[in-house]
Amino acid sequence: MIHYMLQILALQLLFLIVYDVFLKKETFFNWNRIYLIVTPILSMVLPNIKIALIQEHIPPQYTFQLPAVLIGDINAQHILLSEVVLTNKGSFFEFLTVEFVWYTGMLVSLLLFCFKLYKIIKLRQSGNKTKVSGHTIVSLPGTNTAFSFFNTIFLGTRLSETQKTNILLHEKIHVSQYHSLDLILFEILRIIFWFNPLVYIYQSRMAILQEYIADAKAVSKTNKKEYYQDLLSQIFQTDKISFINTFFNHSLIKNRIVMLSKSKSKKIFQLKYLLLLPVVCSMLIYTSCSQDARAQNSISNSSKSEVIKSIENLKDAIAKQGNMTDKEEKELKTLLMLTSPNGLKDPFFNDVVEYAEIPYGVIEKVPVYPGCEGLSQEETKKCFSQKISKFVATEFNVKVAEKNNLIGRQKIKVQFKIDRTGKVGDIKVNTKDPELKAEASRLANKLPKMTPGSHDGINVGVIYELPIVFEIKK
Repeated sequence: MIHYMLQILALQLLFLIVYDVFLKKETFFNWNRIYLIVTPILSMVLPNIKIALIQEHIPPQYTFQLPAVLIGDINAQHILLSEVVLTNKGSFFEFLTVEFVWYTGMLVSLLLFCFKLYKIIKLRQSGNKTKVSGHTIVSLPGTNTAFSFFNTIFLGTRLSETQKTNILLHEKIHVSQYHSLDLILFEILRIIFWFNPLVYIYQSRMAILQEYIADAKAVSKTNKKEYYQDLLSQIFQTDKISFINTFFNHSLIKNRIVMLSKSKSKKIFQLKYLLLLPVVCSMLIYTSCSQDARAQNSISNSSKSEVIKSIENLKDAIAKQGNMTDKEEKELKTLLMLTSPNGLKDPFFNDVVEYAEIPYGVIEKVPVYPGCEGLSQEETKKCFSQKISKFVATEFNVKVAEKNNLIGRQKIKVQFKIDRTGKVGDIKVNTKDPELKAEASRLANKLPKMTPGSHDGINVGVIYELPIVFEIKK
């Protein structure tokens, strides 16, 4: 999630830099409007797109490998389950997860948005409403306010008739162009991504651009000199609400006049929008060149060299020892079974089939936790991990740590095997504290019977490793 958010931030920053440096000063207002609407959405979509064609044609030496989260090594003989973190109950800080902070911020942002809407509704109710050309005009007594929100235009009674005429012309363009929808879109993004400052910058750029659009169309229907005079005549006091179109904003007046007096940009400058292509293509290459296939090849190649070394070491050890014990012969025969074609089905290996442990990355059917039946291979793995995490969080006796005055971060590593019958056994616990070791062993022994894993139609044993992190707050 964090990596995804960083990708969004990086893309939005790139898009904003392109806009500010190359596009902002051009008079292609409608094109710029589309740009400001599309690019923040595009920045959320691009990180999820992976094109296989790009993956196939980019050489491995030119790919960028992202940090990986190891769930299971395809060459390992055991499965590393997702880490389970336990905390002592009653501590306020246990609730301060990333999700909790995110959702709390979203709730606060939503409440602020509702408050802004409430202020507009109150203004609408307090004014005198009239219908003009399909628009609702709300007269606000004793103010010089001027703004629009969707199909409603708010005008203060202190405005002169000339000012009202120009303002109505300007605000009707906001209404006809559905500018409020643009700003509401950014309000939604602000609620969801309240921590992202670039969304606020996007909304600010859009608000300015909308004023340019309305000015350009309004000035073509009225006297330009008179329109300038109205812009310079006074500063209207309007409440700062981020999703309304205010007619006068002191900080924007100079920019609006400059843009009004600017000649239209030459059409050839529209080629600047092609700058989007290298940004988008670069991101597609970045997201498409995942390391899965290449990493597997790399692991496979390195594993082969390691296997050869191990075989050479094994031959040296056997030569030095002169003979092998029964246990060593059984282990060697088990290894031969796993590396021979149809080894599991060969009668020669019947006496060691029960010792077979198929690597997690190649096993045909992984063990199934009760309640995860009928799912695909990947869904079964995910369900297994979720069920184990829930089981540990529910069944682990946190009072054991409290009784023994354990403070801070305690790590427990539990290894267990799901045998050919689906029973959990061969439990090994690695932790410094004996009380936690006993509790972890009790927990592992309490795991339910599973549907065993199978390979080539033969039930086989699978070893799992479960890391548990126990956090005790002071």
